[in-house]
Amino acid sequence: MPRRSDTDPKALAKDREAALRLVPLSDTEQQRLLIYQDLILRWHGMLNLVSASTVPKLWTRHIADSAQLRDLAPSALRWADFGSGGGFPGMVIALLLAEVPGAEIHLIERDKRKAAFLQAVSRETGAPAVVHAASIQEILPTLRDIEIITSRATAPLMQLIEWSFWLLKGGATGLFLKGRSVQQEIDTLPKARSFDLSTLRSRTDPSGRIVSVRYRSEAIR
Repeated sequence: MPRRSDTDPKALAKDREAALRLVPLSDTEQQRLLIYQDLILRWHGMLNLVSASTVPKLWTRHIADSAQLRDLAPSALRWADFGSGGGFPGMVIALLLAEVPGAEIHLIERDKRKAAFLQAVSRETGAPAVVHAASIQEILPTLRDIEIITSRATAPLMQLIEWSFWLLKGGATGLFLKGRSVQQEIDTLPKARSFDLSTLRSRTDPSGRIVSVRYRSEAIR
């Protein structure tokens, strides 16, 4: 059985307050995320869902960092998250959209134990998550009508764009959470390319960036 982490609950509560100042959430959204927090703490001793050093900062480092993406695509219903791991950002988005009719968030995670964790979260919270315990390459051909593609700490930007290409061409937008080395990744991209790219500052990490990728409109015509 998963064993609960011994993380100080007061430290977590203080971190949650800090996170909510960065990315405000409703009471209902917070309640679902608290269930998620509890499940992460229970499974943490068995799975490396997040780095042990960041557990006391679970809300600011992981939950709020993921939640900020929802505000960049507030009307999007169909999301695909590459390499979901412990659920960042995909499961957080699914929890925020739990009461939105038609919402469907595809979480792709090849590690079967982590996929089992994500399925447990979905069952206990009612999140509209579809968990795929398979590789990204296996699942990509099955995805339809995706509006937003997300990923966090899964692969270099060029690889994410290559995986996303047909979804981007179909009208999806990529929102990829990146760290301080993002400019180095951007510099490796081909100069002649069929997509537009922009970066936004993270609301939760001064050195973090959100890379927005769209298929170039003139390439569609």
